[in-house]
Parts: sequence; C-alpha cells; structure tokens
Amino acid sequence: MDKRDKKRADVLKQKLQKLQQLLSAAKAQMDDPVEVRSLEKQTAEAKAELEKLK
Repeated sequence: MDKRDKKRADVLKQKLQKLQQLLSAAKAQMDDPVEVRSLEKQTAEAKAELEKLK
C-alpha cells in the first residue's frame, strides 16, 4: 500500500465507524425503514472498497 491508499483506508475506517453508529441508531428507532436500507448499503460499499484496498 502506498501513502495515498493508507490515507484512503483510514478515511474509510472512520466512515465505517460513523455509518455503523448511525445504522444502530436507525435500527433502534425504525422510523424510516428506507433509511436503514440506505445505511446498510453504504456500509457494505465502504467495506467492499476497504477490502479492495487491502
């Protein structure tokens, strides 16, 4: 991994952490099921991109 990839991986890890917090809060409240699906999709995309970088 070069410097740019490491920086991108760090940003993705931070984004994943934030998305997981939002997702758990959204699941607890369940006001909008569309929001839960959207957050799950964003989390999966971020995880896939992080795996691709590794």
